Amino acid sequence: MYLQRRNRITRRSGAIRSLLAETVLTPNDFILPLFITEGQDIIEEIPSMKGYYRRSLNKTVEEVKLMWALGIKAVLLFVKALDEVKDNTGKEAWNADGLMQRSVKAIKDAVPEMVVMTDVALDPYSIYGHDGIVDIEKGTIVNDQTVEALTLMSLSHATAGADFIAPSDMMDGRIGAFRKALEENGFTDVGIMSYSAKYASCFYGPFRDALDSAPGFGDKKTYQMNYANRLEAINETLQDVEQGADIVMVKPAMAYLDIIREIKNNVTVPVSAYHVSGEYAMIKAAAERGWLDENKAILESLTSIKRAGADLIATYFAADAVKLLNS
Repeated sequence: MYLQRRNRITRRSGAIRSLLAETVLTPNDFILPLFITEGQDIIEEIPSMKGYYRRSLNKTVEEVKLMWALGIKAVLLFVKALDEVKDNTGKEAWNADGLMQRSVKAIKDAVPEMVVMTDVALDPYSIYGHDGIVDIEKGTIVNDQTVEALTLMSLSHATAGADFIAPSDMMDGRIGAFRKALEENGFTDVGIMSYSAKYASCFYGPFRDALDSAPGFGDKKTYQMNYANRLEAINETLQDVEQGADIVMVKPAMAYLDIIREIKNNVTVPVSAYHVSGEYAMIKAAAERGWLDENKAILESLTSIKRAGADLIATYFAADAVKLLNS
C-alpha cells in the first residue's frame, strides 16, 4: 500500500516522540501552594485533600528547604487564621506580626532565593468567609472599602519581604490601587500576580476546608466570574495588565483550558493557571479506587494546562510532578 504521508513515523519510538514534543514540563513551570497554621511542630492532613497538609511555620520552613532542594522555585502562601482574630474589617490581614507576615520573613530568611508569593484576600480573616468587607444591612460585599483594606494587606506583605503579591479577591480596581501603593512606598521590585480570571467554581471546596474559609452566607458570584463567560475573562485580564499586573492568572485550570488559551492569545505578560483543590481531589479519589494511574494523570493534566498556554502552574502536585520528571 502506497501512502504519501505516514504520520505514525514521528510516533514510532519514545526517543522520537521526545524529540518532537511540542510541550515539555520542567520544574520551573510550577508554583507550590502551602497552607500554614498557628502552633509548633504541626503537620495535619487536610481531609478532603489526601496527601496534602497544613503545617505550622517551623514545619513549613523545613518543607520549603526540601522543595528548593527538589527544584521548586516558587511557593504561594495561604494562612489559616485563628477564629479569635477574625472580624468584618480583616485588620489581622495587615498585622505586622501576623502569621502571613511571620511566614514570609521566616521563609526568605531560610531560603532567600525561593520566590515567595502571598495570597491577598480577606476570606481567611473574615467572620463571614467572604473575600471582602460585608455591608451587614444589605448583605453585600463592599468593593472600594475592601480595596483599601487589601492595599494595606499588600503593603504589609511587601514589607515582610514577599516577591509577589497574589490578589485573589476579584474586587474592581484593586490592581491599580496596589501598584500605586507599592510604587509610592518604595516597593518597586515587588510584583503582582493577579487572579484576573477567577471563576465562581465548585472546584474550590477542598481549599475552603483547608483554611476554614467557606462563605458564611450566600456565595461569591457577585465578585467571582460566571463560568458561562469567555469574553468577560479577556476584559478583566486586559484591565489588570493595564493597571500594572506583572503576571495574570486563570483559576481553575483544567475546566478552563479554553480560557487559558484565550488569555495567552490576548496578553504579552506571563500567564499562570491554578490547578485547584477540587481538580487535585478528583485525581486522588479516582486513583485511590484504581480507576486511573495517578502518576500518568498528574503529568497528562499538567501538560494539558501548559499546552493550553500557561507559563506557570500553581498545583498541589508540584512536588510529585518534579519527582516524576526527574525519575
